[in-house]
Formats: sequence, C-alpha cells, structure tokens
Amino acid sequence: MKKLEDSLPLQLLRARESSMNFFRPVLQKAGFTEQQWRVLRVLNDHEELEARQLAHLCCILSPSLTRIVTRFEEEGFIARKKSPQDQRISLLSLTPKAISVVAEFRPEVDAAYQRLIGKLGEDKLKELSLLLSDVIALESHVE
Repeated sequence: MKKLEDSLPLQLLRARESSMNFFRPVLQKAGFTEQQWRVLRVLNDHEELEARQLAHLCCILSPSLTRIVTRFEEEGFIARKKSPQDQRISLLSLTPKAISVVAEFRPEVDAAYQRLIGKLGEDKLKELSLLLSDVIALESHVE
C-alpha cells in the first residue's frame, strides 16, 4: 500500500487547495463561497438548468445545492420556473442582478487564473488538464 501522502486522492485534494488559493481572495471580496461561485458561473454559462443538472455540473450534492439556491432566490440572484414539458421540474436561471455580479468579478477571477497559469506554465496546465480528464473518465469504469 502506498504511503498516505503519495495517494492520488490526497494529492488531488492538495492540488485543489493549492489552486484555489489563487481564487479565494476574489471570492471573499465578492462575498461568495467556492460552491456559490460555481453555481453562478455554471448558470451564467448555461442560462437555464434543472437542479439535478446544475448539481452535476457544479459537483455539489443536492442538499448543499438546495441551500444555495434557496439563499440565492431570497437574495434575487436566481429565478425559478416550471418546465413547460414537465411541471414537476424546476428550471433555474440567473437574474439580471446575478449576471451583473458575475460580469463584475469575472475579470478578477480571470486574472487569478492567469496568475495560476503564470506560476505553473501553460504547457503544464494543458498536460495536467488532459491527465485529469483521463482520471475523470475512469468514473464510468468503476465496478
């Protein structure tokens, strides 16, 4: 058995923490948690999604997403409407207020991403992204 510090899951967690250190100051300034920002970014990119789709794309468990969506609805960041195809399904989208907030902080998030690329290097980042895609693809092969 590998030493714990050499295990892939622990290394991935540490890499996530290291990379998030570039973004946390911006998110704190904006007043959002990492999960909240992911919800905003995903909805900004997809315009309208079912809650289960949003949870999957954001890698957020349904109970956590429910809390975020409820809070964002109360704050006027998310609008909810029934699906015309199936009234049991709610569709979530950003309000103009939320779109404005994403647009306001997106340049700072993009600048943080550029700092990360500057430290790691574009070639290494591309290589890492390809390797991580391979690891992610293993999800469908787990028995």
